[in-house]
Amino acid sequence: MSDNALFYLTGGNMPLVSHAEGIYLWDTEGRRYIDGCSGAITCNVGHNHPAVKQAMIDQLDWVAFSYRTQFESQVALDLANRLVDLSAGDLEKVFFVGSGSEAVESAMKLACQYFVAQGQPERSRFVSLSPSYHGSTLGALGLTGYEPLEAPYRQITLGSIKVPSPDLYRHEEDSVEAHITAVLEETEAAILEAGPETIAAIALEPVGGASTGGRMVTQEYMEGLRSLCDRYGCLLIMDEVLTGMGRTGTWFAYQHFGIAPDILALAKGLGSGYYPVAAMMAREELVDVVNSSGGFMHGHTYAGNPLACATGLAVIKVIDTEQLLGNAVEMGTYLRSHLDQLAEKYSCIGDVRGLGLLQGVELVQDKTSKTPFPAEFNAFEKLTRLARERGLLIYPRRSLNGIKGDHVLITPPLTVTASDIDDIIALLDQSLDAFEQLVSGEGS
Repeated sequence: MSDNALFYLTGGNMPLVSHAEGIYLWDTEGRRYIDGCSGAITCNVGHNHPAVKQAMIDQLDWVAFSYRTQFESQVALDLANRLVDLSAGDLEKVFFVGSGSEAVESAMKLACQYFVAQGQPERSRFVSLSPSYHGSTLGALGLTGYEPLEAPYRQITLGSIKVPSPDLYRHEEDSVEAHITAVLEETEAAILEAGPETIAAIALEPVGGASTGGRMVTQEYMEGLRSLCDRYGCLLIMDEVLTGMGRTGTWFAYQHFGIAPDILALAKGLGSGYYPVAAMMAREELVDVVNSSGGFMHGHTYAGNPLACATGLAVIKVIDTEQLLGNAVEMGTYLRSHLDQLAEKYSCIGDVRGLGLLQGVELVQDKTSKTPFPAEFNAFEKLTRLARERGLLIYPRRSLNGIKGDHVLITPPLTVTASDIDDIIALLDQSLDAFEQLVSGEGS
């Protein structure tokens, strides 16, 4: 019997973490790693920030837990109001949960209950993109478009109507504009085939995350989706679990496009890895309709947890006072310029994409034809291992519905400096050199 009772995705041995500071983590052997991906694109204000720690300690001196049907807490009220302010009033109501998956499920349930209250219970289906990632609980997994995650549970998930995600790198149309038009037409055709009267919402990530490696959309696409929702009477849900809280250079990524959602899911950077806190934000009109029908039939034990909300407030204050939105823009531009230089240097880099400090690098076997590496080669895992051996943490996934294609995300904390990025690029350069030598050796 193994002396390690833990199990996760695989049985591989990982270093045992010791401590962390800023953009660095150390293992128990004393080796230092640069956190080039903010953990799981989570640690937006870096590790061991004194202001966040102090806020948590101060809250512990008052109360760590209270239950939402028995008490309200001032920190929950304050955090909700602060989030509304950050949305500039686009979204006036907030419901707290503990994780991104819970936030997405909450958004789905609010959409469904809203239409039940409106006398349209048939609106119970969702449209989402493929590839995409929206979470691992059954409802959120039903929205997700990533085959390896979906396949084992297809019999117990409702699933969604999958439509193509815009692909500004691999599209076959003559122009990006023609591609966006084609994707929107296919989306509309799927809605019409399913029956517009059955659609509750369209859900998307405004900038692609783990499943697409920073895949971008365009202004025309966002306007087109909003138009489809308005035309057919369904809602627009934006999953900003990964992109929210300054990651792309604005508080929420949708603000780059000026197209507000009806419901938004938020997590990861809200707690910045210090404590689990997530939120669903929604337009007031939706919540009023649901409340007038008897209230939102949904809840979690840790909804509005005081310690969680105090953490979220502290993270927002750090982002604000340290001007990390501006840093995400400036350092994102600096990071992108260096990644573009690496793309010119290495034949294995097919595309660099993203926004702010959310940057993705897609790996290809042939740059001209954009041919991906064979799936069995596991290029994304090999590059990630080579980087970790050199003391750099990056975030790997597959680009083409999780079946093939390879990418890594470079998403350091928003506190990153130009000198830090120089260090990240130097280690990534060494890793890519070793990767191309490995590829050459495999091919010989």
